[in-house]
Amino acid sequence: MKNQLSVLFILFLFNLSCFAQQPTQWREENSEAKYPAPNLLAEWPAEGPEVLWHYDELGDGFSSPAFANGKIYCTGMEDEIGYLNIFSEDGTFLKKIKYGKEFDVSYPGSRPTPTIVDNLAYISSGYGELVCLDLNSGEIKWSKKIDDDFGSKNLRFGFTESVVVDGEKVYFTPGGEEFNMVALNRMNGDLIWKSAGKGKLSAYCTPKLVKLAQRQILVTHTGDQIVAFDTKNGEFLWSYPHPNQYNIHPNTPIYEDGALVCFSGYGQGCVKLSLSEDGSSVTKAWSTEKMDNQMGGAMIVDGYVYGSGHKSRGWYCLDYQTGEEKWNSTEIGNGVIIMAADKFILYSDRGQLALVNPSTEKLDLISETKVELGSAQHWAHPVVHNGILYVRHGKSLIAYKISV
Repeated sequence: MKNQLSVLFILFLFNLSCFAQQPTQWREENSEAKYPAPNLLAEWPAEGPEVLWHYDELGDGFSSPAFANGKIYCTGMEDEIGYLNIFSEDGTFLKKIKYGKEFDVSYPGSRPTPTIVDNLAYISSGYGELVCLDLNSGEIKWSKKIDDDFGSKNLRFGFTESVVVDGEKVYFTPGGEEFNMVALNRMNGDLIWKSAGKGKLSAYCTPKLVKLAQRQILVTHTGDQIVAFDTKNGEFLWSYPHPNQYNIHPNTPIYEDGALVCFSGYGQGCVKLSLSEDGSSVTKAWSTEKMDNQMGGAMIVDGYVYGSGHKSRGWYCLDYQTGEEKWNSTEIGNGVIIMAADKFILYSDRGQLALVNPSTEKLDLISETKVELGSAQHWAHPVVHNGILYVRHGKSLIAYKISV
């Protein structure tokens, strides 16, 4: 009887794990911004894709929307206070929940995208406070601050890390000398492990989870270094120097076939690092000052890397194996790249929105329009969900029809 009860209990836990919601991620699955979009329009109407709805009272901010529980979640700042705005998927505003003081200097507004798991939201404010918010009650379940709890300092342009949730752990990069990277229990905020890393300040970056045969590692930028940790126990594995003028590195590294491409702006460019089989070390494969993307991400498709520059103006296509430049184009302004089905969508810092074919020959522009709604900088990363393109521009969230 005892053995039977044990088996039933194990099966119960297994069923719970099967039905538990997967956490949302910055730039979606694997942070790659490659979104399924069945029945994608081959091209957009001359006046641009149809605006299905828009909401213009989000509050100030640069975060992207997250999708879970059949709802849309997007942060914004009003009167120096951060709120999580919640919508139904048809654009109906449902409610907003206060999560704390938000960043009100140097480009005021919310920054990180919320991470949603079941009825909990994990939000890090521009002031470096990580909050676990109960979506049902609206209460703060627990919170941690980079200064009070981890002895670190905030950054010139505010904390921008969209935290990564992995099972029972939530990873956070305070950037302190002792608590450089931490893993916290996502239900109560208790410390699971800490690592001093290289002791550098955080650098605006959302980490990348990489699952290898022998271990899972977490890779991110801090200060002037690219750093990696074992997610099981926080063991510091390796670092690679990657400085730029202001130590600003918001781009999550990208990964394919045993190697990472890490990149940032201000003339630094990108480097490809080949991982050892167990992830405990890296060797440089190539580097280039081209495609020094400031904060718009990049992507690997069919053996080529695509992204825009910063000081190196324009868009680039690089050979993933060699780093060789295949083409560059200034037809579209620098900015963000995502993928819907088999097409790129580019969103420039000039407000251009473009549908582009992946090509190793040229920037193969299909359609282009301008984001007219909203205000302030065009910096938020667009998201595709259920065939709809969502663009956040300042206080506005805009839903575009891009599928039949």
